[in-house]
Amino acid sequence: MTEGDRELSALIQELWDNDTNRLRPGIDYRISLQGKAGDLAGVPDDSDGAGMPLFSFVDENIFKKETFLAFISLLDNYESDTGEPEIVTPEEEMENHRFLDSVIKTPTMKIAHKYLVEKRLSPEDTTGFKQQLYKIWFELYARKGSSKPDSSGFEHVFVGETRGGHTVIGFHNWIQLYLQEKLGHIDYKGYSVNANSPQPDENKHMLALQFSWKNGIKPKGSIFIGVSPEFEFSLYTLCFLMSPNERVKVSFNLYDVEIVCHHYNQKHIGTTYPVLVKYLNV
Repeated sequence: MTEGDRELSALIQELWDNDTNRLRPGIDYRISLQGKAGDLAGVPDDSDGAGMPLFSFVDENIFKKETFLAFISLLDNYESDTGEPEIVTPEEEMENHRFLDSVIKTPTMKIAHKYLVEKRLSPEDTTGFKQQLYKIWFELYARKGSSKPDSSGFEHVFVGETRGGHTVIGFHNWIQLYLQEKLGHIDYKGYSVNANSPQPDENKHMLALQFSWKNGIKPKGSIFIGVSPEFEFSLYTLCFLMSPNERVKVSFNLYDVEIVCHHYNQKHIGTTYPVLVKYLNV
């Protein structure tokens, strides 16, 4: 681990410690891992490793909190198919701003902002910082194969997209996963592990998994579970602005993690998600 990775790890530990809205596994939510998912994309249903939903319980009172409310209001603002141009209505733009306003006030984003200002990577004034966040996350761009703006960092990472009707891309957020599963739009296929990854744990905050959504399959996705929107938003913003390497190795709490963060034209987030390397011995 480089000196920069160690510094970033200490900062992310601070974000983690100040994530006051994080849910507690087994108390505020419960998941049911069940079996291991098949290894291939487009697996038939008979290789489904899970007969039941992933989430067996979530205390939805948490969704009344300001950042959760603002986050959930954004989830129905997008066309999931890549190639379908996005049209942002004035109301949707207001919802984007409302979400940023709610996140900027949180302890996690204040810590991230202070650090980015010290590194001269972000403007010190809140208005300028908010404009920077809007550009990174909400400004539309054309994904590969599309001629018109059909995507954004926020849509890809937090909402999910479909490509060619058969493949799910992005979709790295547990709140969207839970809400879509509750509506019957998600079929959880089981957890994903390989020879190098640790066995998943229902009481930990990270999971690699397979699921189908809108007739498409996500062969392997990786998500945080139970964390607040502001934690993920702060973490991914930091990694985007701090790292040109697209893979950042960090250690915090119980986790040794790689944060994958692909840039799009160096201006926007293409995708970003966590990959669990190992549990730390505590």
